[in-house]
Amino acid sequence: MQRLVQLRHRDGNRRVAVAKDERLFWLEGVTSIYQLAQVAIAENNAIEKVIGGSVNDRESVEYDAVLKGKADWRLLPAFDHPTEPARCLVTGTGLTHRKSAENRQAMHTAQTGAVTDSMRMFQWGIEGGRPEHGQIGVAPEWFYKGCGTILRAYGEPLDVPAFGLDGGEEAEVAGIYIIDPAGNPRRVGLVLANEFSDHKMEEKNYLYLAPSKLRTCAIGPELIVNGEFQDARGTARILRGEKPIWSKPFATGEKNMSHTLANLEHHHFKYPAHRRPGDAHIHFFGADAFSFGDRIELVDGDVMEMELAGFGKPLRNPIRIERAREERVRIGQL
Repeated sequence: MQRLVQLRHRDGNRRVAVAKDERLFWLEGVTSIYQLAQVAIAENNAIEKVIGGSVNDRESVEYDAVLKGKADWRLLPAFDHPTEPARCLVTGTGLTHRKSAENRQAMHTAQTGAVTDSMRMFQWGIEGGRPEHGQIGVAPEWFYKGCGTILRAYGEPLDVPAFGLDGGEEAEVAGIYIIDPAGNPRRVGLVLANEFSDHKMEEKNYLYLAPSKLRTCAIGPELIVNGEFQDARGTARILRGEKPIWSKPFATGEKNMSHTLANLEHHHFKYPAHRRPGDAHIHFFGADAFSFGDRIELVDGDVMEMELAGFGKPLRNPIRIERAREERVRIGQL
């Protein structure tokens, strides 16, 4: 397993580093993980071997100093398209964990024992989301979040826009992919992520799910190459002035999901438009714990923090609520 980070110097230069213990060791010859993946594809080599041949063991920076903002380097999102952010598609799949289905069920029915479409879809996953090797299982729920411009790094705020009703954390793992020149999806690694969405908008009506997802999100700080994703356990918490006001354990990984990773990946990449050579993809796999499910309402400045065993340093992001009044978008006639 390798733990990769992307950083930007205050002079604007980018670099990639490997996290080892409490130091970050530079990789030579690449300035982004996207570029590193392209090198591995061009050399027909495993990405961990490319990493092993590029590490400069003599030059490093203190990791904790970067996390605390005391270094000349700051963290970038753990993956991006460095030159064309519009070619990084950010998407996800929901209802892959029982807790997410139960939260959605509670949002959309007050009738005891009633079964919503959300719970039906989760049940379909239980029954058909784990097909035999090489077979195709039932399709999961799928949603679009935006392109690479919505990505935020460790420590950067996630925004509730003026038209938004709410903002809340969703502690998840996301898959990181690049499409090779032949149009084949290649998984680069996995990241701890905060999918972040507007649960109050979603609660009004489940048909508002799509716009409730069109928000900023955070990934990283580390991209995990060849990480284990069978039974990952972690904790999500909300801090208000550094004091925890909510905390809950969460479990993810294939053992705790209604779909296999292969099935989720198939149903995302079966569309030809998702297999354009050179495109990057960040695909969220679903959440298991939500503060919104416990009726916690985040306020401006609250910090969303999540940690997951095997995924490196925790991910921390404050919430920033726009106070301005919503302005109508005016369209000019050409």
